[in-house]
Amino acid sequence: MKKALAVILSLICIISTVTGCSGSGDSGTALSATNETETQAAAGTEKQQEDTKDNVKTEVTIGFSGDPDTWDPCAGFGYTGSPLFSTLVKVNGDNELENDLATEYSMSEDGLTWTFKLRNDVIFSNGEELKADDVAFTFNQTKVSAAYVDLTMMDDCIAVDDTTVEFKLNKPCVTFIYTIAGAGIVPKNSYSDNFGTEPIGSGPYKLTQWDKGQQFIFEVNENYYGEEPTIKKAIFLVQEEDARLVAAKAGEVDIALTSATLAKTEIEGMKVISVQSVDNRGITFPTVPDEGKVTEDGYKIGNNITCDIAIRKAMCYGIDRQQIIDEALNGFANPAYSECDGLPWWNEEDVIETDVDYAVKMLEDAGWKDIDGDGIREKGDLKAEFNVMYFAGDSMRQAVAMSVANQAKENLGISITVEGVNAGDTVKRMFSEPMIMGWGSSSPMTSYMLYHSSNAGKTDFYNPEFFTSDVVDEYMDKAMTSKTLEDSIEWWKKAQWDGTTGTSMRGEAPWAFYINMSHLYYAKEGLDIGKQRIHAHGAAWPLVVNLAEWKWTE
Repeated sequence: MKKALAVILSLICIISTVTGCSGSGDSGTALSATNETETQAAAGTEKQQEDTKDNVKTEVTIGFSGDPDTWDPCAGFGYTGSPLFSTLVKVNGDNELENDLATEYSMSEDGLTWTFKLRNDVIFSNGEELKADDVAFTFNQTKVSAAYVDLTMMDDCIAVDDTTVEFKLNKPCVTFIYTIAGAGIVPKNSYSDNFGTEPIGSGPYKLTQWDKGQQFIFEVNENYYGEEPTIKKAIFLVQEEDARLVAAKAGEVDIALTSATLAKTEIEGMKVISVQSVDNRGITFPTVPDEGKVTEDGYKIGNNITCDIAIRKAMCYGIDRQQIIDEALNGFANPAYSECDGLPWWNEEDVIETDVDYAVKMLEDAGWKDIDGDGIREKGDLKAEFNVMYFAGDSMRQAVAMSVANQAKENLGISITVEGVNAGDTVKRMFSEPMIMGWGSSSPMTSYMLYHSSNAGKTDFYNPEFFTSDVVDEYMDKAMTSKTLEDSIEWWKKAQWDGTTGTSMRGEAPWAFYINMSHLYYAKEGLDIGKQRIHAHGAAWPLVVNLAEWKWTE
């Protein structure tokens, strides 16, 4: 249970795009002590951002949502990318994989051995050469830590020579390449208990100051093997949502995270940048009936209303996504149809149009009718009513849930009670009650975790619906054992919808997907933030993964 709660809290940090997560642990000792006056000066009250030699701006100040509890990739930092650490491969602005530290890689015929050749010109920020031993150490240490980066499929990582590393897997896993892309490499010889507060990487930047809960500063890593960034220094101010808006209005930041509820505010000299994401929001529906069963932790399983596929599909077809976006998010979102919209493995047949008449017909045909005239449908002794939980304090999720509930009552005759629930209680109730949730990543592994029967009913939020399907399992197993990611795409798409069944809303509908968040930022005119890849969960770290590509154009 302790592990489950830790996962919950980390997920809240990831998905809370408004308040962020600034850990309260004592692991974040400042790298460079400053008093309050010095901190405020660095924070931007008297900041200078121009290179006096060429009159070209080379600094940027960022209004950020939070700082991490640790900077250690082996303990989970940077799994969505970070400018502090290099990875063997990375996802670029076109959402494609490209080599970073690796020059080439291959997979054995049985899919159990992955071999990577490395660059021989990489130096860590402390001057040490990066070799295959460092890569092997990083992955073996990460496996021991068992935090965020799933390496259960890896038996061992071995340095064959200074520039060759081999991964030994216990089962084929085509998505392993995305796991590789999420692990920043650390130096074996300099790794210590202090690494989480004094990180050493080989990325384009290094951490030069950390005043926990206030600010942190990145400066160019002079040992970086790639093209030297135009932005030489980035100052990250740790601020709450309202404070970020105030700082933007006062000209104290060059770019700041914002939310749909604030992004309509006009700020002179700044524009709102909207970045596409797969940071989705939808409702999970328990797919099995309440038969008195409980999980191994004693939590109730099943829901006699949502186990009826007619209810689930009606909640997919009978809700107007654009209305949710307009009502709850000031228009700053896109309709969502799956966990992977727009990515290479997305099945575009997942797209469904709002069709209230069709949804009502499904309900009527399934026996859900308003017999007593109270506006709520019945089927025998059952009323078409249920709770929808959301994380207490998340006003955006609450607003989405309320919009859905209002439409469900008006359009479908389904009564929904929206309830804010604390993190610990959601684990106890999510196997038997619907919940507003969100996922979204750059890997098809998310689809596997959400829908493969081996993940049903685990306390990690992936498949609380207890969704199982032999057909879907077969497609996903074929995808996971494919020789290449390209070969796997056909199977990922069929798992969503094969014309008859699948995980999509056309199929078994264990989820009703409604919106993909627009990740929003106030940015000064003239700041170019490069080509942003499709963002996963969280609007903070995905933004600065490509910090080395940022520049001032005026």
